[in-house]
Amino acid sequence: MRKNLQIALIIVLVMGIVVWLSMVFIKAYSPKPQVLQGQMDAREYSVSSKLAGRIDQVFVKKGQWVKKGELIYTIKSPELSAKLTQAQASYQAAKAISDGAKKGSRTETIISARDLWHASKAMADLAEKTYKRIQGLYDNGVASLQKRDEAYAAFKSAKYNENTAYQQYKIALDGASDETKKAAAEKERAALGQVSEVEAYVKDIKAFSPIDGEVSNILLYSGELSPAGFPVVLVMDTQQMWLKISVPEVYLSDFEVGKSFWGYVPALKKKIQFKVDYVSVMGDFATWKATSSTQDYDKKSFEIQASPMDSTAGLRVGMSVLVTLL
Repeated sequence: MRKNLQIALIIVLVMGIVVWLSMVFIKAYSPKPQVLQGQMDAREYSVSSKLAGRIDQVFVKKGQWVKKGELIYTIKSPELSAKLTQAQASYQAAKAISDGAKKGSRTETIISARDLWHASKAMADLAEKTYKRIQGLYDNGVASLQKRDEAYAAFKSAKYNENTAYQQYKIALDGASDETKKAAAEKERAALGQVSEVEAYVKDIKAFSPIDGEVSNILLYSGELSPAGFPVVLVMDTQQMWLKISVPEVYLSDFEVGKSFWGYVPALKKKIQFKVDYVSVMGDFATWKATSSTQDYDKKSFEIQASPMDSTAGLRVGMSVLVTLL
């Protein structure tokens, strides 16, 4: 009887060990849930200026919330002030030349030309009367042919002088030619364009935030030299965040555009539902290589961008998100 009890206990013990080994084996070789890790991201806007110069003052700090159109920093550029002075002076000079061309000659020049024309006209009238008298004397046989020809030549010369003086008077009245006036006007427009260009650069002395967002980084501070277009301050649009996660292609069918899934945020200790917005293949550096060409194949990784379906308090850029695939 006692021997039978010992045998029964041994059998039970062996069966227990077999069951335990079976459970361990099944657990070890059963497929495990795949956990993918991604992180929250958002678009960054660079606050920069077309103007090169030294940073005069930065009015924001890292982490500060700014509104669209808020002053971020200013630039000091003495060279720009000098260029503006030069451009304005060039414009004033071109405008004076254009006004002079439109206005015509000075009043004194016009009066002088008019008086010369009147004097020439008086001389031409006198020469005409003298010629007529001598012509009458020549017809009566009193004056010689030489005298008549001399009087006629003096009359014609006086008429030519009168016409020349009249043309000079007209030139003084009309001023510059149409072509000269047009050229002067175009030079004035070009000079005004230069002033407008410099004034546009002057406006870029002040840099403003393009969006409502959070200052994520400041790359230059007061006194440092900023090249043209350099992103001095970065502003992040925290209202438009998305999850960026790398997904092997074998699981890509679970992340089609428009599909939703749940992700766990360890920092918030809560699950958030996301919706897939964008799928893109990653570069060759993200390719998974097979360990054996006879058993597997090269697997590509795809970048998934998904946006939260509901607003979540405390969710910030950089937080990790864990997505479990069953």
